[in-house]
Amino acid sequence: MAETKLTQSIRSRSWIRFAVTAAAIILAASALGFVRLRLDLTEDKRFTLSQPTKKILDGIKNDVYIQVYLDGEMPIPLKRLKRSVQDMLEEFRIASGRHIDYEFINPAETKDSKQRNEQFTSLENKGLIPVRVVAGDAEGGSSQKQIFPGMIVNYNGAEVPVNFLENNQSASTEQNLLYSMEGLEYEMIQTIATITSDTVYKVAFLEGQGELRETEVADITMNLAKYFTVDRGSVGGKPGVLDRYSAVIVAGPVKEFSEADKLVIDQYIMNGGKVLWLYDEVSVNADSLINGETVGLYHPLNIEDQLFRYGARVNPVMVQDMDCMIQQFSVMTGPEQKQIVPAPWVYYPLLAPSQHHPITRNLNKVLGRFVNTIDTVGLDPSIKKSVLLSTSAYSRTILPPMVIRLDEAEATPDHNVYTKSNLPVAVLLEGAFTSAFKNRMTANLVSDPGFKVRTSGIRTKMIVVADGDIIRNEVHRSGSTETTYRLGQDQYTGQMFGNRDFLVNCMNYLVDNNGLMDLRSREMKMRLLDKQKVKAKRTEWQLINILFPIAIVIIAGIVYSFFRKRKYATFG
Repeated sequence: MAETKLTQSIRSRSWIRFAVTAAAIILAASALGFVRLRLDLTEDKRFTLSQPTKKILDGIKNDVYIQVYLDGEMPIPLKRLKRSVQDMLEEFRIASGRHIDYEFINPAETKDSKQRNEQFTSLENKGLIPVRVVAGDAEGGSSQKQIFPGMIVNYNGAEVPVNFLENNQSASTEQNLLYSMEGLEYEMIQTIATITSDTVYKVAFLEGQGELRETEVADITMNLAKYFTVDRGSVGGKPGVLDRYSAVIVAGPVKEFSEADKLVIDQYIMNGGKVLWLYDEVSVNADSLINGETVGLYHPLNIEDQLFRYGARVNPVMVQDMDCMIQQFSVMTGPEQKQIVPAPWVYYPLLAPSQHHPITRNLNKVLGRFVNTIDTVGLDPSIKKSVLLSTSAYSRTILPPMVIRLDEAEATPDHNVYTKSNLPVAVLLEGAFTSAFKNRMTANLVSDPGFKVRTSGIRTKMIVVADGDIIRNEVHRSGSTETTYRLGQDQYTGQMFGNRDFLVNCMNYLVDNNGLMDLRSREMKMRLLDKQKVKAKRTEWQLINILFPIAIVIIAGIVYSFFRKRKYATFG
């Protein structure tokens, strides 16, 4: 009788202890649900958001809906990228106070090939870039699949695409994957910051000096329109006409600048305006190559003295580089016959982006056409100068006038004459510039008698690129119809270069007021397994992974059984 009461008492206390423990766990879990406590224990802090990112996310007023199209069956590297995207979006969701919601979608989920192709076409039209991968199937075979490593950000009826897979052709697959994960925060938050901002910055393409036509910069204009309002127009010698623009672009001028227009641009810079200069000092008519040859002539634009005062000089020399594009030439082989001939073309160098600046870090090589070089000049210590693009270690320069012939592509380049290396082609200048019109008479350039020249400026930035064609997309003409190609894309092979990303980064860096571009300097370490050791010790680690967990369970069961018998043996 006494033993029965004692047993019932033990059971009662056990149930009470269980109920109290369960209630405590539930209450603790509920309380912790309201506490935003997150610890990043990784060495490179890959799950820690930057302060600019947190500030932007904290200021979101309405809900942002993100559709990520990286889902379904895919190779393991892309699955790792998907996991990184999911982790980053979860951090965004929490930091935004649940104002960000997201969904992963498999665009190839439907079995109807027609609907699937329509979905693919729709995503491409929205701006997502597909990649083709080889994936295994359940039967041990393989098939080629089309993957869209990107997302669509939706906010107040607006849609903006984000592509986050790097495709640097000079890097390995693992390196590209690492670069993609390093750039995730920047690619995502830059788009979210733009689409949710109450202020849309304005940029403008300058006209009036024979700059590239609207169709020739259509691709970069469309991509810049994701972040800015993009206009076009001439200066017209009117001071202050550029003041409403955060940055202006001078894209491939071929006519001389008037002194009045130079003054307007100069005063715009003195007041903090930013300029992206893209022009050549050597003029080449590439269309004449269809007949077998063309000429390169020195062609100054009356802007040299102004840029020299700011700290840069575009040299009137032509670059030849052994690291160059395989160009497809259309050659006349008869009265009405053409033949496409592929050949390495040393006049189209593949320019190397600097890995030490956020504008160009991890970018693919940039395709140049008939490129000049740049020297940084001046001893003003307040002007910071950074090289963004340069030639390879095997390049040289030639002076105009020069004859450029197609049959040069047939000759094997002589390594002994390509002795120059890392020639600067694009340079970033940052600081407070001195006016090019300091100590000059300007009364005859401005109709306003009360206008006063500002001779020293506030801190600003400008980028000088010694190639006006870097920004030009190919245009196919058929009668009166013009079709534009993607900027940096070879229309014959489909190969993509880094021109578009470089220019978009340039403009974002010039206009950046919140420090987001610095996120592109983020570095993560590659922690790859040694493939030789994996192959050699594969069986050993398989046995450990299979047998060790089973052994732990068995040992735990024996220990539990031993202590249970010992505890309840006293009641026997």
